[in-house]
Amino acid sequence: MTVLVLGGSSQIGHFLLPRLLTCGEPVIAVSRHPPSMSSEVQWRLGHLPDAMPELPPLSAIVSFGPLLALAEWLASESLSGAPRVIATSSMSAETKRDSSVPAEREISRQLRDGEAALASACARHGCSWTVLRPTLIYGAGMDKSLTPMARRAMRLRLFPLPSGRGLRQPVHADDIAQAVLAALDCPASVGRILPIGGGERLTAGEMFARVHRSLPCATLPLPLPAWLLRLGRHGVPRLRGPLHRLDADLIADNGELQRLLGINPRPFHPEASSWVPAHF
Repeated sequence: MTVLVLGGSSQIGHFLLPRLLTCGEPVIAVSRHPPSMSSEVQWRLGHLPDAMPELPPLSAIVSFGPLLALAEWLASESLSGAPRVIATSSMSAETKRDSSVPAEREISRQLRDGEAALASACARHGCSWTVLRPTLIYGAGMDKSLTPMARRAMRLRLFPLPSGRGLRQPVHADDIAQAVLAALDCPASVGRILPIGGGERLTAGEMFARVHRSLPCATLPLPLPAWLLRLGRHGVPRLRGPLHRLDADLIADNGELQRLLGINPRPFHPEASSWVPAHF
């Protein structure tokens, strides 16, 4: 049997694929941009929900893509053998539920709708499922939050440091990959939505300071005072949500993750390599 990984070229896929190969099962990875180099992974060009390649019988499906698209594909696909399904959502499903920004509330709603749709599609096929809800992901230089900030600072030699008091819990992509593997072999995680955050909670200000200290070149820190952030929140609509969340806690309870899967994510101590794009 074969494990299918959707979004194989993602930051979590970068760490998951080598771990899957050591388990001895064949792996097919589907991506919009599959790497050209040969490997033990069978790379296929495709994307959800309506441009998927032909597939053999599957033992498991792991997806790092949009949940609604995954559910739509599963609902229309003829699957044999009821493969195990592991998918990632986001803690934004909860943390943005009551956001003051309508677009962010919509993101939260879509994530929760996707989780429900996936559960329904899996029930149709008799597939057991688990959803992981990560906090802010880092570690492969492919995220769209900390990595762009780090690269811009290295380019400009200037690092803006917001004074956020809200708690953060960045989670390394490899810790999520390990949780995926553990969930594949854990019947107790079936039908569960499991939050997964990093092994340390720290203020947003300290998180940015650690990113700054991890950079391989000297950059000038530029503290951004609270009054300036308040001005930006009211004067620049697109920044209202991100700046407002600087003083909000964006964290996850890892209790279920640790109890069911035995996963203890690492604390946030990024290195310079964290901001370098991963290569397959």
